[in-house]
Amino acid sequence: MATVDIRDVRKNFGSTKILHGVSVAIEDGQFVVLVGPSGCGKSTLLRMLAGLENITGGEIAIGGRVVNNVPPKDRDIAMVFQNYALYPHMTVFQNMAFSMKLAGAPKEHMEREVQKAAKILGLNELLHRFPRQLSGGQRQRVAMGRAIVRNPQVFLFDEPLSNLDAKLRVQMRSEIKELHQRLKVTTVYVTHDQIEAMTMADLIVVMNHGRIEQAGAPLELYDRPANLFVAGFIGSPAMNMLDGRIEGGAFRTDDGTAWPLPANGHPPGGDVVYGIRPEHFRLDPEGGLPGTVQIVEPTGSETQVVLRIGQAQFHGAFRERISARPGDVLPVSPDPALVHLFDRQTGQRI
Repeated sequence: MATVDIRDVRKNFGSTKILHGVSVAIEDGQFVVLVGPSGCGKSTLLRMLAGLENITGGEIAIGGRVVNNVPPKDRDIAMVFQNYALYPHMTVFQNMAFSMKLAGAPKEHMEREVQKAAKILGLNELLHRFPRQLSGGQRQRVAMGRAIVRNPQVFLFDEPLSNLDAKLRVQMRSEIKELHQRLKVTTVYVTHDQIEAMTMADLIVVMNHGRIEQAGAPLELYDRPANLFVAGFIGSPAMNMLDGRIEGGAFRTDDGTAWPLPANGHPPGGDVVYGIRPEHFRLDPEGGLPGTVQIVEPTGSETQVVLRIGQAQFHGAFRERISARPGDVLPVSPDPALVHLFDRQTGQRI
């Protein structure tokens, strides 16, 4: 196990700048998820950690040792790729033992380490099969087992669940989290799926256009997003955003609809963006705003409703069983304690 320090790291491909001075301090044994849209630089950063991409500027240190010029094989890391990258002509055992065989490890040592990893991952009965005889989830376990037997200081995961179906992704998500809790090895995990990030990470690093927008614990990012990008990226369905201004003790949209201001303080006036998550609305027959129902989407655990108030359309998510139809009016109120305000010009949270 080891700390990982990423200090002002930059990456250029010719004249194109990909990373613009990224800095992250990863503690020993921490599970860190790099998340963001396609093209934000998260996979490039992971490949630089692995030594598969050269660093244009800055430093990367693993266990206190700067590894900018250290080849991948000498960094004491193990990487799990999106496409498994198993050797089709080798059995599960041979795939898992291959790196130790290259290193000249004794046969008894290889047998012991592979059996130990296979037990952790539930692969004992599959060691003599070939990759073509395995399901997608089993192949991903083999790829993880191949990484485990190396006993690395750091695990690197590059979108390892993208090729799996929805049900298997949920299962593998839990297995990777449980594996980390058992092994306590420092882990850096890349994904574009914010649900994976929220459920697995100790620390989430949200990236956009080669920069870090915010880094923090999952619920910190959810409850106190630093800016409009993080607010819209973290959470599903996404946070509702309304343009307007503060005047007369309320937030008012351009059509004149008045919305309650946050209970925890707000600026006296000016143009702002008003944010409220779908689940932070409540049905309020006494004093709610009249929301005209556009779409009703029952999911079982909750009912998601697309509503229109004035000229604004937004999503609400309610635990109640709602039998409304398009065209009906639902009186709804946002919880003032959970309202967010953002500066319209800078996008930063107020």
